[in-house]
Amino acid sequence: MADTMRAVVLTEHGDLDKLSLREEHPRPRAEPGEVVVKVGATSFNYHDVFTMRGMPGIRVPLPIVIGLDIAGEVEETGEGIEGWRPGDRVLVHPHHPRRGLMGETLDGGLAQYVMVSAEQLIALPDKVSFTDAAALPVAYGTAHRMIVDKETVRAGDSVLVLGASGGVGTASVILAKKLGAEVIAAVGSAEKARRMLELGADHVIDYRETDFLQWVKDRYGKPRRHGYDGGVDVVVNYTGGDTWAPTLRAVKRGGKILVCGATAGFDPPEDLRYIWTFELQVVGSNGFTAEDFRALLAGVAAGEFAPVVDDVLPLSKAHEGLRRLRDREVIGKVVVDPWLEG
Repeated sequence: MADTMRAVVLTEHGDLDKLSLREEHPRPRAEPGEVVVKVGATSFNYHDVFTMRGMPGIRVPLPIVIGLDIAGEVEETGEGIEGWRPGDRVLVHPHHPRRGLMGETLDGGLAQYVMVSAEQLIALPDKVSFTDAAALPVAYGTAHRMIVDKETVRAGDSVLVLGASGGVGTASVILAKKLGAEVIAAVGSAEKARRMLELGADHVIDYRETDFLQWVKDRYGKPRRHGYDGGVDVVVNYTGGDTWAPTLRAVKRGGKILVCGATAGFDPPEDLRYIWTFELQVVGSNGFTAEDFRALLAGVAAGEFAPVVDDVLPLSKAHEGLRRLRDREVIGKVVVDPWLEG
């Protein structure tokens, strides 16, 4: 068994030039309580961009292999492992129970092999490919917990999804539609708008050409302080930044704003009067659970939905995949197959 593997390694914080493809990176060996997984596929999240750039208050041990989302098969088991054996197909929970987040505090999935705790393993149904499985954990798990577990969306609700073409965005569109909601997808291009309609969105807004707040007012009316007319029932806002102020004005009295991130900025201007005047519910959601993953895997295996995968790339083109994600040129998820030639 070879002692080295191919991997993409972050050597220091900065831009894409700080990521290095290494042909002979040390291959992990299973330690007690741990397993080595042969990576079948991994996928990018915007968190990988933050890790690359460096995040205040979070110490990343450099050099490190980035990548949170991992699917593959058990290659080697360490001492004390029961219930898993080589060849088992698995999805990996991104959180190691003792060492933190994959690809942030310990090596992640952008390599041919990765070591994880046996506690992170979730059995992968035969009908779910590595590509589809790797697209699920962070984006779809986050959306599932925010929308389904917290019971924030009901049949008949009008749901506006900002940043709808991203990983969490496409997942939110799919899950809200499954629950019977009327979904409005806000995106940044005509191509993304077309794709959202294909996914089942009832309406699309190209925010480059149309102000989403004005669109909401034109269609649903201006929210009223002394009634429940006007505005939408729910806004999914994981972008923050300059979308936050108009979001507060787009939700009807008693409506909800779902927040699970802030990719465009975490400290936007805030007018608290809208929150109490319109009795808004700002619902924060952080993370995901193994049960979220099992529910999502069961849905994919049953053919209820398929995660949106924009492209599958080899390790040699991982830099380009992360650039496209950073520059918001992606619809859904970019997946990397470490064994793909190219």
